[in-house]
Amino acid sequence: MDRRTFIKGVAGAGSLAMSGGLAMPALAQGAAKTLRFVPQANLANFDPIWGTQYVVRNASALVWDMLYGLDSSGTPQRQMVESEEVSADGLTWTFKLRPGLKFHDGEKVLAKDVVASLTRWSARDPMGIMIKATQKELVAVDDTTFRWVLSKPFPKMKLALGKTNAPIAFIMPERIAQTDPFKQITEYVGSGPTKFMKGEWVPGAKAVFERFADYVPRSEAPSWLSGGKKMLVDRIEWVVMPDPATAAAALQNGEVDWWEQPLTDLVPLLKKSKNLKVDIGDPLGNIGSFRMNHIQPPFNNPKVRQAVLMALSQEDYMRAVAGDDEKLWKIVPGFFTPGTSLYTEVGGEVLKSGKGNLEAAKKLLKESGYNNEPVVCVVAQDQPITKAQGDVTVDLLKKLGMNVDFVATDWGSVGSRRALKTPPTQGGWSMFHTWHAGADCTNPAAYPAIRANGDKAWFGWPESPAVETEIVSWFDAKNVEEEKAAIGKLNKAAIENVTYAPTGFFLSYTAWRDSVSGITQGPLPFFWGVSKSA
Repeated sequence: MDRRTFIKGVAGAGSLAMSGGLAMPALAQGAAKTLRFVPQANLANFDPIWGTQYVVRNASALVWDMLYGLDSSGTPQRQMVESEEVSADGLTWTFKLRPGLKFHDGEKVLAKDVVASLTRWSARDPMGIMIKATQKELVAVDDTTFRWVLSKPFPKMKLALGKTNAPIAFIMPERIAQTDPFKQITEYVGSGPTKFMKGEWVPGAKAVFERFADYVPRSEAPSWLSGGKKMLVDRIEWVVMPDPATAAAALQNGEVDWWEQPLTDLVPLLKKSKNLKVDIGDPLGNIGSFRMNHIQPPFNNPKVRQAVLMALSQEDYMRAVAGDDEKLWKIVPGFFTPGTSLYTEVGGEVLKSGKGNLEAAKKLLKESGYNNEPVVCVVAQDQPITKAQGDVTVDLLKKLGMNVDFVATDWGSVGSRRALKTPPTQGGWSMFHTWHAGADCTNPAAYPAIRANGDKAWFGWPESPAVETEIVSWFDAKNVEEEKAAIGKLNKAAIENVTYAPTGFFLSYTAWRDSVSGITQGPLPFFWGVSKSA
């Protein structure tokens, strides 16, 4: 069945559901204080430090609070912190926690909990690793005060502690934060606006969050991850629906209230429903990613990676992901978010046509010495964005002359498997698809996927001294002109290294019933301030 035939079938399924002709999942009908939400993917694991999947980050923002949080302008604002002092030489940061902070188990949030949490976070997060490399001391001064002493100034400290991309510096009780950062936690106690109901968690089906009555919101208006996180519903049920037809029908007939990422081709159908609202979820959009394993054949060979980049047609990928409406996508000859201050196309000539050069790529692949090694493509089928990219990739690699071993799996399994460094023939991988929120791709600070520092880099573990040099240059830049110069050189170096292959820039929709109010645009679904009338 081709894509268009599938969409027609989905449209028919939605109509049948509205008329009562299609059997729907039996979802409990509750009071207006329960919000039912269809997430982008299954919450297969729940540790915001162990991995970087957006679905985990989104759920974690409900459960764990942060020291700072980015507002809609990208500015870090105080969240758990009441005040901070920085020494004149920029080497000593002293933070004081605001009053009223309490964990879901009833215990007060103490400075020792923060120290343990930051220690675990800084072992995994790229910015945290940079801070830790210059750390002289991270200690609790008293119950509400902690001090971070560095050997070198780190002016972007607040951004590091408040950024939207994972791993986020969420604060956990000390006993949980002492878990090895490379092992998953098994207890989910935070101090955020909702509690995670572990006893009701059914991976692949449902996750439940209930309002934490003792949470004390800040007095400021909410804005992204900052301000007063006031919960206006008592209970949030995440209902996992990997089948778009099922999700569309459930939203239409009121079985669910909010669908995070509806399939683009279904949007016209949803817009026809008088009880639904549809809008772009995040104006900063997303950058699609073809992520290769730099430490295993065949992609440990830079010429093989370059051949793939040369053959890649961003237009094909974007039409598969976002459809034929060119207002929803564009070609990006690089790694940074279009329309933002540091966007650059320097060095991106290989991608500028958007159509690829298959014949030249075949020649380069032959020169690389590629010897028909299998390319193990691990592609999540329960995530429309990854599935659409994977379908294009299979065709691309076969046309290029590569031996494709396609592994169709789910997003949770991709999250676990991509962390493995074993050879593809021993359970590892050659490539996977993902995407990066535009808010995470505005600069190198909050962009782990652009790093190329080997074992410390993001999955795929690229290594390029040229890339890392320009990242340091950006951090050390004294003005905007120096920042832009560093970003141009960084983009060029990352293209040459093929840190990853960008598949294009695209916008995604979100859809909800008109009984729901308070939904705002941004890089993740913000549940505070959201209410439901019926």
